[in-house]
Amino acid sequence: METSGGRRQRRSTPKPTPAERRAERAKTTALPEVLDAAARLLEARQRSVDEMRRRLLGLGYPASLVGEAIDRLTELRYLDDDAFARTWVESRDRARPRGERALRIELARKGVERDTVDAVLDDRRADADAGVGPDGDATGASADDAAAERLLRKRVASILRLPDPRGRLQRAYALLARAGFGPDICSAVAKRVLAAEADAATIVEDEI
Repeated sequence: METSGGRRQRRSTPKPTPAERRAERAKTTALPEVLDAAARLLEARQRSVDEMRRRLLGLGYPASLVGEAIDRLTELRYLDDDAFARTWVESRDRARPRGERALRIELARKGVERDTVDAVLDDRRADADAGVGPDGDATGASADDAAAERLLRKRVASILRLPDPRGRLQRAYALLARAGFGPDICSAVAKRVLAAEADAATIVEDEI
């Protein structure tokens, strides 16, 4: 095909659609191709066995090859649900604290078996009972209590902007409840942290 200037215009090859790519992958008989796809997924982040299985099947690879790939990756310890669950919980406790109920729901959605989740959360409670936090620091509080306090202290500055003390307490309680902490933890931690902030503000005012 020529343009008005006499130059030949190249015809662009249309990119395959997602459905066409899945159909092409469904024809493969090569295990290395499936392992390569799994490796790319693991480069992004650690994944549970069930999550990896669902992703590979969703990409269109044959179920038999996906099963072989999962077995190989599990044997090589690239897939390990216990390690995945521990990393998930430790990451949450450091960066985005959640209550045990929320952690159970998240891990269940990732397909981690209940026995594995129970063992990981038992160890989390044992570490808290021994006074060890996610960074190795002494805590002296239950796992959920310590996690709730870390979460609230991350957000307490914005909560303190509310003029009404009752409104602050309600906002703090709601924040913790949404993160999966139980009512007793929500109430105790919200009152404790806000009271501590109020005491600190009073000391500052007295010193001025």
